[in-house]
Amino acid sequence: MQDWMGNVLIALILTDLLLLGSSQLRNAIRLMAVQGFVLGLLPWLAHGKLTGAALLMGATSAVLKGGVFPALLRWASREIHVRREIEPLVGYIPSLLIGLGVLTGAFVAGARLTLPWASPSPLLIPTGLFTAWTGLFLIMARRKALTQVLGYIVLENGIFILGMVVVEAMPLLVELGVLLDVFAGVFVMGILVFHINREFSHIDVDQLDALREETL
Repeated sequence: MQDWMGNVLIALILTDLLLLGSSQLRNAIRLMAVQGFVLGLLPWLAHGKLTGAALLMGATSAVLKGGVFPALLRWASREIHVRREIEPLVGYIPSLLIGLGVLTGAFVAGARLTLPWASPSPLLIPTGLFTAWTGLFLIMARRKALTQVLGYIVLENGIFILGMVVVEAMPLLVELGVLLDVFAGVFVMGILVFHINREFSHIDVDQLDALREETL
């Protein structure tokens, strides 16, 4: 079971690195979908057995993050005709280099962090920290609003991974409530992105900031 969980967490780290270096929005959405399906295995692996709670949590996560959210983002990208991230605030090679540095720091922090209970895997905390940072970085370092919505989902994925550290103490309803909040947030942001594009013919947040400054 430990070996399987280690392989799953390594796969999540690889998807984070690929997201940092991806300019094609379609590929980024696919990576996010893969990450969502892989996350569905974590509750079962963390519990060490397939309980009803682990099955429900994993299935809900896989359906929403691996199916529903990517479908919403693909629909939004088709409606607003956005295929790639152009001229990001931080380039893709620098993003990968920064990401590798942060990943190293996450492993150092995970090794030094003392928990009052045993973690299901020594890779769990570094993976959760790095995934959360990847989502936050995508929100801050990319120009397209749709890419920032994707970063928001990846950020929540990191929080979900960190939640597996306390899987025995974490009530199922709390995690399902978080998933519902994320679903509502992605749905609302998708609608906003669509209407912003319809009104201004772009979703470049830098141009929206300039518009706000001129209005003031």
